[in-house]
Amino acid sequence: MLREWTRSDAAAFARAPRPDDDKYSRGVVALHTGSAEYPGAAVLGVEAAWRAGAGYVRYLGGAASAVLARRPETVAGPDIGRTRPGAWVIGSGTDAAARTPAETAVLRDILAGTVPVVVDAGALDLAAEADAPLVLTPHAGELARLRQTLGLTGDGEAVDLAAETAERLRATVLLKGARTVVAAPGEEPIIVSHVPSWLATAGTGDVLAGVVGTLVAANPDRPLAQTAASAVWVHARAAAIASGAVDGAVGHPIVALDVAEALPSAVAELLA
Repeated sequence: MLREWTRSDAAAFARAPRPDDDKYSRGVVALHTGSAEYPGAAVLGVEAAWRAGAGYVRYLGGAASAVLARRPETVAGPDIGRTRPGAWVIGSGTDAAARTPAETAVLRDILAGTVPVVVDAGALDLAAEADAPLVLTPHAGELARLRQTLGLTGDGEAVDLAAETAERLRATVLLKGARTVVAAPGEEPIIVSHVPSWLATAGTGDVLAGVVGTLVAANPDRPLAQTAASAVWVHARAAAIASGAVDGAVGHPIVALDVAEALPSAVAELLA
């Protein structure tokens, strides 16, 4: 059985700030993303975290100058101090083959903690050794490579491959695609359909990782798979709004930053 995630499902994971909320209670997201080669991935993930409703965003990584130039609200630095994040986002815009031993040590320390971690792109190779609750966000090629390292063989339907990988890693697997699959151990897989084709452009996965991190931080007591599915729905809706692909319209080309900038409108729809 598969569960199709809907607007009403996603709405349960969005809320307006209460009078007694502060920047911390709205959700603290920390990102260790980007690199000298791919600074844009860090910018997109941070932008998405802010636009999706985070109250506080920390950035650690090799693209601090680019991040701060775009989002000066962000707190950048290697020491997060007493600001305990509600979620980490790691790996976007990085290459495991180019990672230094010092960077690997930082990521392993994050993965050894208790705070949920959204693991993307260049950090997926470290997922098998993690203790923290994980949401992995591979595309099909990354999932195939991850499965190979885990010794999982054979082809099959996307749902089955994601579910098997989730069981092996005891983690939530968000397999990106036109029909996104979210699988978690012992749970019914979730499908998010109606994803605009215009979303198939560089950088949108970095935006999605930031949205997942924000919703995880804002919903600390909710199941990770359901939170991740809600993030996929918001991300897809933002893409539809940005591209004009609503009410049956074909829409028009967009770039990843357009999706990030449309996130507030997508969240507002859930709150209406």
